[in-house]
Amino acid sequence: MDSTRVSWWKKHEAVFRLLFVLLLGQLVSFSLAMLNFSASFLAELGVDAPLTQSFFTYLSLASVYGAIMLYRRHRLLVPWYYYLILGFADVQGNYLVNKAYQYSSITAVTLLDCSTIPWVIILTWIFLGTRYSLWQYVGAAICVLGLGLIFLSGALETGGGGSKPILGDFLVVAGTLFLASSNVSQEFCVKRKDLVEVISMLGVFGFSVSICEIAILERKSLESIQWSTDIIIGFAGYALSSFSFYVLVPFVLRLSGAALCNLSLLTANMWAVVIRIFFYHQQVNWLYYLCFILVVVGLVIYAKAEKDTKSSSLENENPNGDYQVLDEESAGSRDDATVA
Repeated sequence: MDSTRVSWWKKHEAVFRLLFVLLLGQLVSFSLAMLNFSASFLAELGVDAPLTQSFFTYLSLASVYGAIMLYRRHRLLVPWYYYLILGFADVQGNYLVNKAYQYSSITAVTLLDCSTIPWVIILTWIFLGTRYSLWQYVGAAICVLGLGLIFLSGALETGGGGSKPILGDFLVVAGTLFLASSNVSQEFCVKRKDLVEVISMLGVFGFSVSICEIAILERKSLESIQWSTDIIIGFAGYALSSFSFYVLVPFVLRLSGAALCNLSLLTANMWAVVIRIFFYHQQVNWLYYLCFILVVVGLVIYAKAEKDTKSSSLENENPNGDYQVLDEESAGSRDDATVA
């Protein structure tokens, strides 16, 4: 009986793992939707401080995971200046995308935010040596098509907008390049090094970079804020949702990769619709449901193709895998450091 259960589990293990990755991706997507909702709530209250919002996120990451790092008393597996570059890229990406809302329409910003996906595919192909199958490209295209459909419909109904749309579009594209660089760097670190170290160092150096840029760019904006209970709740909601986002993302990157992670984030716009239904009691166009279905179908196709690609690679390569060798080497280096 036990052997039958074990064989059944091994037979369906890949399916359950695929479902788990997709579910985890949707938790990340929901966290992003709550993050965007908190940011829009603060904007409605007249708060224009994107760097300060991210500041509390990095502070919470540095406090929680930094404490774990101090308890471990381990040396850094990656040089500190690499994490400085990672923190700088992440801060710039968040700042540029959030700042773009001041110049361009929400529709344009959200559509161009999808450019993170091609940036990630290009960067992983160049720096990580990732190769994508035809079906993975098909799945990614279906995801982008599903999201583009609903926002195209919204643009036709409400029109474009923005005081300086060209500048806003440029800021989004530049911001997505920074965010894609951050995601690919995190994927490299969490798959080959220590996940806790990556999150803690991202918090520490993101916190440091944010302080410097707030002193230069947002000091006057902070002085003009009329603090109230609603504003404090908005900052707290942003910090909590972004904290959960940054904690969950490395797990998706480790289990799958930056491309699937960013594809999963496309459904954040549909979760935002659900949030608007409950908080603002808005009516939803039927195209939103079609969009959600297309994105989910694209995610399943991409994830299934990724699983098949990994399986075929394992059959042709060393079954121990590169990551296992790196883990053994890391363990050996720690033992040597302990003896020394």
